[in-house]
Amino acid sequence: MYKRKPEWLRVKIKGGQSSDIVHKVLKEHSLNTVCREANCPNRCECFSKRTATFMVLGRNCTRNCTFCNVTKEKPEIVDEKEPFNIAQAVSKLNLKHAVITSVTRDDIPDGGAGHFAKIVEEIRKLNKKITIEVLIPDFRGDEEALKKVVDSKPDVINHNVETAPSLYKEVRPMAVYERSLELLSRVKKMDNTILTKSGFMLGLGETEEDVISILKDLKEIDCDIITIGQYLAPSSKHHPVIEYIHPDVFKKYENIALDMGFKYISSGPLVRSSYYAEKVFE
Repeated sequence: MYKRKPEWLRVKIKGGQSSDIVHKVLKEHSLNTVCREANCPNRCECFSKRTATFMVLGRNCTRNCTFCNVTKEKPEIVDEKEPFNIAQAVSKLNLKHAVITSVTRDDIPDGGAGHFAKIVEEIRKLNKKITIEVLIPDFRGDEEALKKVVDSKPDVINHNVETAPSLYKEVRPMAVYERSLELLSRVKKMDNTILTKSGFMLGLGETEEDVISILKDLKEIDCDIITIGQYLAPSSKHHPVIEYIHPDVFKKYENIALDMGFKYISSGPLVRSSYYAEKVFE
């Protein structure tokens, strides 16, 4: 059943010259953004600030999550020039903080981990002062694949748990909650100078007890940064929105997380994993 969006979820369209510049640079280097592929509600605002989250390894995902707008078709051939092109785009857009994510590529032996590492290396070649955040898939629990990313030394390694474990069967049927927690835990064991980050959505049918349990699980593995946002169904074919969560509730969870001792927490209806990601370093 369709639920009308409340006032706090209505986004004003923003554009302008900076937004045009982002589109031009992305087109010039044949690059994708998760902002566009995932139909992010903040993409116009971010583009207007010359910010974009690059999505690598093609546009087609090998997983079948029911919340996501990214296409689930035959995976594309990996573009070996993509790491160089990403670095060029980061430089041309004069970014201080670069966010790199990808579709899940279970068809690639290392899940694309080596590709992430090359991107970090290429950006560092051009500018060592840029902070780099990678939002990675779970690599099917492959520890050696994860080590490739860790050894490239991004500033932040992000992996989203997305929702409560009780909802995985409906929302993330090919993922494993415990595997996601293990990935974040392994990052800290491999290199505790790298900040770890995770996020999840509200409105999928979780309870308050679920939310607090997720936060406790993430704190137990020493996760540094948390993002919490409202789930918005991309279409009627996706998992339905069960509830629109009031901003006051998001604020309540933010305060709970801060009391738990997380280093940084961003919680609000329009918060997405990489929205204002650079603020962590301000």
